Amino acid sequence: MPFAEPSGILPADFVQRPDVRVRSTLRLTPLALCIGLSLGAQAWAQDMPQQEDMADDFSLCPIVDAVPVFENVPEKSGIFMGDRSAAPTDIEGDSLAGTDVAPEFEGNVALRRGDQYLGADKLTYDSTVQRYVAEGNIRYQDAAMRLTAERAEGNQAADQHRIEDLKYQLVSRRGNGESDMIELHGAQGVLHGSTYSTCDPTDRHWELRARRIDVDSAEGMATAHSAVLRIGKVPVLYVPWFMFPIDERRRTGLLFPSIANSERNGFDYKQPIYLNLAPNYDMTLYPRVMTNRGTILGVEARYLGNRGQGTLSGAYMPSDDLRDDEPGFGARGHGAFNGFYNVNRHWQARANLIHISDPRYFEDFNNSIQGIAVYSAQSGAGLYGRGRTWTASFSADRYQLADYTLTENTLPFNRLPRAYATWEYRDLRWIEVGLETEAVRFQKDAAVPVVVPGQPLTFDSGGGTRFVAKPYISMPLKGDSWFVTPTFAYRYAKYQVDEDLARVTRTARSPSHTIPISSVDAGLYFDRATTLDGMSYLQTLEPRLYYLYVPYHDQSDQPVFDTGTLTFSWGQMFRDNRFSGPDRQADANQLTLALTTRLLRERDGKERLSASIGQIRYFDDSLVSLPGQRPIEQGRSAWVMDASWAPTDRWSFGASYQWNPTEREKDLVSVRGRYLMPDDGIVNLSYRFRRNVSEQADFSFLYPINPTWSVVGRHYYSILDSKPLEQILGFQWDSCCIAVRLVGRRYVQNREGDLSRGIMLEIELKGLGSAGQDTRKTLRRAILGYNRGDLYLVPPETATGQPPEDPDPTP
Repeated sequence: MPFAEPSGILPADFVQRPDVRVRSTLRLTPLALCIGLSLGAQAWAQDMPQQEDMADDFSLCPIVDAVPVFENVPEKSGIFMGDRSAAPTDIEGDSLAGTDVAPEFEGNVALRRGDQYLGADKLTYDSTVQRYVAEGNIRYQDAAMRLTAERAEGNQAADQHRIEDLKYQLVSRRGNGESDMIELHGAQGVLHGSTYSTCDPTDRHWELRARRIDVDSAEGMATAHSAVLRIGKVPVLYVPWFMFPIDERRRTGLLFPSIANSERNGFDYKQPIYLNLAPNYDMTLYPRVMTNRGTILGVEARYLGNRGQGTLSGAYMPSDDLRDDEPGFGARGHGAFNGFYNVNRHWQARANLIHISDPRYFEDFNNSIQGIAVYSAQSGAGLYGRGRTWTASFSADRYQLADYTLTENTLPFNRLPRAYATWEYRDLRWIEVGLETEAVRFQKDAAVPVVVPGQPLTFDSGGGTRFVAKPYISMPLKGDSWFVTPTFAYRYAKYQVDEDLARVTRTARSPSHTIPISSVDAGLYFDRATTLDGMSYLQTLEPRLYYLYVPYHDQSDQPVFDTGTLTFSWGQMFRDNRFSGPDRQADANQLTLALTTRLLRERDGKERLSASIGQIRYFDDSLVSLPGQRPIEQGRSAWVMDASWAPTDRWSFGASYQWNPTEREKDLVSVRGRYLMPDDGIVNLSYRFRRNVSEQADFSFLYPINPTWSVVGRHYYSILDSKPLEQILGFQWDSCCIAVRLVGRRYVQNREGDLSRGIMLEIELKGLGSAGQDTRKTLRRAILGYNRGDLYLVPPETATGQPPEDPDPTP
């Protein structure tokens, strides 16, 4: 990580007066580059980060400078945006003696150029031999660093310099240290007895020391001899010789390793190797050894262009001891690509491709429950466009089985290819018009069952094409306290189904339908000012009606390619179709009645209370359904109720409830609560129930015992299965410059429900790097609010068929 270089701060020739303009200057260019053994670690950590980007927290550090701010330094010693070499150099002192050839400045000597400042008690310069000597209380400062020294001398003609008894502090980032002596000769330099740390100088939790560091600033490399990493006073790592970069130029080398231990993998060691191939592309190799399973090699290659970027990753495992005794398992691995290319201001090409060696790959190379939550790996690529009134895409996607308990015929149909476009025009005074259209070719390798007596069931490929168009016209009328939006649309669908698929699914070869859709969405807004506990609030009352009419059209002769029934929720009450795709358009003669009230704090608009209730009234039976499902009978839907309450800025509660009046049972119950403690502590508690699907409870916390010690934990339990899904317990010790996290985990590792145990240890030297497994990534996933910023983000939904967050692309 480079910082500004203190180059050219001493005068070469000047006139006899305290303040002068200097025409040539002495070079001390390598000085700032030589300051840290830490610079290599910084470059490694930032050029190819292994862990999720989370900034180091130095909030526990005392507000003490290793090198105090110098007095009487002008404000321009801050950030300087100009060219230093073109800036004039001013020099002043209390007294001026000597001769024109060899002047001596003494007493509060100060040199200034741009953002650079150099102070000393005495400065002597002999222009005949171009030699200078600065003595006593030497101080240097620029936008990146401050340093002090006892003596500096050198020869400008030979470009040789020597600085003794040096202390420095970085300004652009945290870091400080010392050096017994620095010798510079042109672009070459030698540091003797150097140290670096981000800790307070009086409380050194960790420190890097090197007996000698040879620096080549032209090449941007340094070589350390006899380097020792100390934690406290204990040396924990000794490296007799190693090279490291000292600027932002990326270089081939080793990155920080990852070490873990678990029941499934045993002792687990991964050593990343970074390869700097070119300025715009690089590669990282991830050799990994697991004592219970074997070795695996991962790779990640990245490229960056003027219009796009991409990442190609993969892994190869010749043999996995975990599955050696099972048939069908040989070499294992995966390959993936993710990238984009901006064609022009309206169009972008994107691809997200993945291939896995076997259906158990996600499960075996995943360390969270997400590895068993998906059943397919989806790959997609396409060209996507967007304008002011239109969107369009030309794409293709394909699914691969990722659940060994299922068969290929359960996968969705591949879309090879798909064309999709929308158009919307809103410039008319009262009218909005638009069009949604799609054309798709569906294909699946295992679509048509082949039954041969006495033989196992096999499948042949099959598919079909579908064209859908939905023009609509809408009239959005609204005022300050009301809105009414009537909408009329037509849905047209046309199919061409392969003969064998039509035969086994008992559908027509070329079915089509044209269905009108009419709806009216209307609502009112009422509000009043009120006061609670002496604080002003605004209370709203928001009734809403949504009427939908769609005549019945028999669609049983149409295939089902990508359509399912949506989970009933608040949002579904205001949709014009209860199915997720265009293979079915639900008939409807229904009215949604809903009511919402909110309580808003007037001083900042914070919502203290929100409560909603709604229900659909079905005036007729809804007869259109998917194969194997029942129509919806005339009557009422389940009551949908949602509420959230924040009695204080620290407490928040939420609940969702669905009551089915027909079956007189609850369909869904969700209750959640959160308490934000001081010092970034948090407690989460939730309960979720969905009839005939799941019943789970989840408790997680980050409890700060004091500013340095905290306890973390999670208990995620399936009441329906009477077993834990994930259990976490650990502690964190944090200080100004070092943090230690020890976490124990017990989690479901496969679809059989077997539990695995593991221990993760991470030691983080802030400003340098960390060793061990990435515990913060695991804790952020398990404890909502572990990083407070997560509370203000909407977590992405896990889409069916998408690969999970893990496995590590470099397993």
